[in-house]
Amino acid sequence: MNDLILGIETSCDETSAAVVRGPDEILSLVISSQTDLHARYGGVVPELASRAHLEILLPAIDESLQRARVGFQDLDGVAVTRGPGLIGALLVGLTSAKGIAFALDIPLLAVNHLEAHIYANFLNFKELEPPLVAFVVSGGHTLLAHMPEHRKYRLLGETLDDAAGEAYDKIARYLGLGYPGGAAIDRLARAGDPGAISFPRAIMRDGSYNFSLSGLKTAVINYVRKLKEGGQPIPTRDIAAGFQAAVVEVQVFKITRAARETGVKSVLLAGGVAANSYLREKLQESLDAIGVALYYPPIELCMDNAAMVAALGARMLDEGDISPLNVDAAAILPL
Repeated sequence: MNDLILGIETSCDETSAAVVRGPDEILSLVISSQTDLHARYGGVVPELASRAHLEILLPAIDESLQRARVGFQDLDGVAVTRGPGLIGALLVGLTSAKGIAFALDIPLLAVNHLEAHIYANFLNFKELEPPLVAFVVSGGHTLLAHMPEHRKYRLLGETLDDAAGEAYDKIARYLGLGYPGGAAIDRLARAGDPGAISFPRAIMRDGSYNFSLSGLKTAVINYVRKLKEGGQPIPTRDIAAGFQAAVVEVQVFKITRAARETGVKSVLLAGGVAANSYLREKLQESLDAIGVALYYPPIELCMDNAAMVAALGARMLDEGDISPLNVDAAAILPL
């Protein structure tokens, strides 16, 4: 598994290209974030994201090849995110990858974005092996899965409404913290008291592994609205800390229960919200208590990136899981 794979990622608001050798050696990684472009709107504008990908992707691919000191002729395959994501943004990357695969007569590897996030961990921890429990948590997704072996998944639970990252963004916007909201709330919460305000813990002990954040989001907004109507000061730090504690407590409880009930010895975090320091800290404490190891990627590999796409593509190529050139982009694509 020493194939040289070009990875392309354009599922949302990061344009990324990377070159990876085999399943775990990053030769180059280029990420161009559109955060500043979308910040003025308080969230990602799909049409603007697609146009930005069109402008940035080809230069990013060239730069990734240069950094890796390889040429197109050296590639053994091209991996690209097929979905889930914004359909216009996905099409920019997928169309480019198809053109490269056709021109070079090399395999096209159309990757599931959620699965790629899981495999970001295998780039950083070469000793990591299934069976394990994976928690994928980002701006658009929240799911918990049992992974008994490579590329085999049993979905345990998922969000019934808002994804964690989406809820963070909405609360941050309501509190005037700007976009993106996850890092802002995480940073502000460190100076607050997570016990000062008790917000609800949704479907905490119902026996399922599902998650729900719409009720919590409404509770926070109503709490702030009442303070404003009464002319009272807004304890922003404590609100951020209380909101984050309510989110993380449910996540940690369900992840730990899943690890115990499946009998795994490893749990991995994946996705943009895996960068949250409070989630990492509390989950580490809970898993340490039952003797289960916790893995999560460095910050650069938590965000959407092409290295994780290429790493998964390398495994797909080794398995012979090659995509036809007429494969479609998919805005919704389950794990």
